[in-house]
Amino acid sequence: MEQRILGRSEREVSVVGLGTWQLGADWGDVDELAALDVLDAAAERGVTFFDTADVYGDGRSEQRIASWRRANPSWNGTVATKMIRRAPAPSLRYASIENFRDWTDRSRRNLDVDTLDLVQLHCPSDDVFASDSVFDDLDILVDEGAVAAYGVSVETEAQALSAIARPHVASVQIIVNAFRQKPLERVLPAAKKAGVGIIARVPLASGLLSGRFTADTTFAPNDHRSFNRDGSAFDVGETFAGVDYATGVEAAAEFSALARDIGIEPAQAALAWVIQQPGVTTVIPGARNEQQAHSNAMAAKVGQLPESFVTAVRGLYDDKIRPGVHHRW
Repeated sequence: MEQRILGRSEREVSVVGLGTWQLGADWGDVDELAALDVLDAAAERGVTFFDTADVYGDGRSEQRIASWRRANPSWNGTVATKMIRRAPAPSLRYASIENFRDWTDRSRRNLDVDTLDLVQLHCPSDDVFASDSVFDDLDILVDEGAVAAYGVSVETEAQALSAIARPHVASVQIIVNAFRQKPLERVLPAAKKAGVGIIARVPLASGLLSGRFTADTTFAPNDHRSFNRDGSAFDVGETFAGVDYATGVEAAAEFSALARDIGIEPAQAALAWVIQQPGVTTVIPGARNEQQAHSNAMAAKVGQLPESFVTAVRGLYDDKIRPGVHHRW
């Protein structure tokens, strides 16, 4: 699989990575063996980048990755985790060096490593991005050897641009998909110019872009696609990329038809669309089983999408999606 340099971390990572939120919590139940199968399947297809967080299942996702790595010591990939969401609020009040040390120490224990490959601030509030002391403290963690590099995970364009301007931010993780195209305008070009990596999350709009859902599809009560549609648990943009579900299902059916017209499965077309955006380093779809992990990884083999498809996807976004989401994040 193609490898790209993850910004200022200088690490090579696969263009298709693996998001492991599903292996921890909030996507229905995934047992230990199924989680290990997903990691196996991703690695078999050349995935060299796993993304996790300390709050995914209260550390369960990190621990499962550690267990898998102990059984697969030859895998020489990168594991990124996140911190600050264990605080009562992801705000400047809790963004102290003491808390940073506590959280990174916990993740190092969970992941069974001395040094974290990459730690990301996990969608904190605006005041965190504006604080010089926060980024000074992150530099201290690097100097102390707790982390090799640091980045940020953001909700908004403004947060991304603020982070890109910081001299030691290695990467920015942001929602990018065919139903969330605003980052293409300013964020991706700015990151490319600055040498900052872009980790594209929610690339399938929580599964909408797979084309498998209908208006009648239901999700488990412990799946965020059930309990966070109104944003009551966390930012609503993390669920279906903030798109109204009924609108999303209708638009996804059109996207699926466009993909099948060029002989590509919708999910692979959606991932390939993200991979091919200038400035994107890696895309991190999740997977609940090994078949999904295999299929996602194969998106790296799709090749250049026809210009007619790209133009049609932009038209679909402008017509169906832009009015509801473009101004929000």
